[in-house]
Amino acid sequence: MTTTPHRKDLPRPAMGPDGDRRPVISIMAGRALGVLRIAFGLTFLWAFVDKLFGFGYATPSGKGWVDGGDPTAGFLGKGTSGWFADFYQSLVGDWWVNPLFMVGLAGIGLALTLGIGMRIAAVSGALLYLFMWTANFPPENNPVLDEHVLGAISLVALGLLAAGNFWGFGRQWGSLDIVNRYPWLR
Repeated sequence: MTTTPHRKDLPRPAMGPDGDRRPVISIMAGRALGVLRIAFGLTFLWAFVDKLFGFGYATPSGKGWVDGGDPTAGFLGKGTSGWFADFYQSLVGDWWVNPLFMVGLAGIGLALTLGIGMRIAAVSGALLYLFMWTANFPPENNPVLDEHVLGAISLVALGLLAAGNFWGFGRQWGSLDIVNRYPWLR
């Protein structure tokens, strides 16, 4: 008969470099997390820049936000389908939707690219991905999962694993007094 070990009998994680008890991540795993974080950050930043200036990729030329275009109208208006389409289509033209979306894209992209504010970026980015997932729910190719769910899961993992410390400014950010006072800013 086997018994389950008590919590006090379980091995403690190795001490991190700063004396904390967070798990130690190998150099190669840290580099992979850094690359993944930067790649996600740049996708958010690119979406922001393309919607701001309308470079002709996802946003047609001359339809950027600076040209008076509506960055969310294409997706929310005609790009939604499924169970929640009516809700998302009702948001088109609301005064707060475009500024919130654009600030969100820029903030999430900058935070992920620089490795700062990873907790806020992970939660915000995961929420944005989940909103985009529900905008076309159920997905066409799988009854539940698509790239938006995988993106949300990845961002949460990046936030939990302090991926901003790898090829980013996470350690410097974490040493700021305000971040130490309010750990949710990490």
